Amino acid sequence: MVAATTLEAVDILGLMKLLPHRYPFLMIDRIIDVDGDESATGIKNVTINEPHFQGHFPDQPVMPGVLIVEAMAQTAGAICIRSLGTEKPSLVYFLTIDNAKFRKPVVPGDQLKIHVKKIKKRGNLLKFACEALVDGVKAA
Repeated sequence: MVAATTLEAVDILGLMKLLPHRYPFLMIDRIIDVDGDESATGIKNVTINEPHFQGHFPDQPVMPGVLIVEAMAQTAGAICIRSLGTEKPSLVYFLTIDNAKFRKPVVPGDQLKIHVKKIKKRGNLLKFACEALVDGVKAA
């Protein structure tokens, strides 16, 4: 059983216990600064070895924006699942996205810091504000 209010990090092995995603679609490497299901920071180390860089783009690799959004969703989903107090992978569904903006290309060698914060809860539905930063500069 995982305590919902601890402020401990979740490493890749812990993420694989929480999330059903696997390579090549596990988009976060660890989570730090966990505050129950209220907020957390996901870490994504971007590497040229990821398969999407073969075609996006071959001579100028850029992480697709949709995968940055997926990393945000996985970070929020992991803390939601973790707050349930189970280590069995569960499904959390991504329902909507509002006002997504991509401000800076994310390239191999970058480290994305994905900040998620719960801003609304109604029944089983949760809404998060998310941002992804590289070197302290907002990328999305």
